[in-house]
Amino acid sequence: MSKSLEQYNNNTDIDSKYEQTPALSSELVATYLLENPDFFAQQAHLLEKLEIPHSLKGSVSLVELQSEQLRKKVRALNLKLNQLITIAKQNEAIYRVYADLNLRILKCKDLDELKFILEEVIQENLKLSAVTLKPFKGPHALPEIQRRLFIEKRFQRDTFFFGRLSEHERKLLFNDQEANSVALLLIGDSSELGILAIGSKDASHFNPDMDTLLITQLQQFLGILLPKMLTY
Repeated sequence: MSKSLEQYNNNTDIDSKYEQTPALSSELVATYLLENPDFFAQQAHLLEKLEIPHSLKGSVSLVELQSEQLRKKVRALNLKLNQLITIAKQNEAIYRVYADLNLRILKCKDLDELKFILEEVIQENLKLSAVTLKPFKGPHALPEIQRRLFIEKRFQRDTFFFGRLSEHERKLLFNDQEANSVALLLIGDSSELGILAIGSKDASHFNPDMDTLLITQLQQFLGILLPKMLTY
């Protein structure tokens, strides 16, 4: 009787141990592999034997799948690198245009010559659709009411504005030239000299997030030149 009871207790202990052992699941396997990244290095013979379902190729080995994923990453990195190189080349070309423009306007002797150089370089070299320089003083000055309109509406926070204008504003600055997005620069230490307005056919070309380094330099050069050219 005691022997049977002892046997029963032993069987119960064995069953309890099996019940306490967690069932192997895909989550446990995944956790183990993540915690032991060198597992397949130690069990290299498994790599060619394991088959991974593939939507296009049926089943492939883990090595082949890893190689394909690596090739995809390399292609994506090459594409990103080529994009960065293209952007760098474009930025270099734009920098050279602005550098040349700044040198040329320094040699201008009057307002008409300055306007001509600005239009030639910005429209032809930068491929923008419109450019106009509106002085605040002199015989061709922007009327006071229009000056106040732009300053109060577009220059509340800064001496730049990038974005879109109303149809009325576009007419005042560009007449019939196409300008679906614009860059406006107030000129002068106290914004007292005028506005340089540049327009693009692309409605998203000029936007508030764009870099202002080069255009700030142009603004500073014009701030030096205009006082000598305007007739008071």
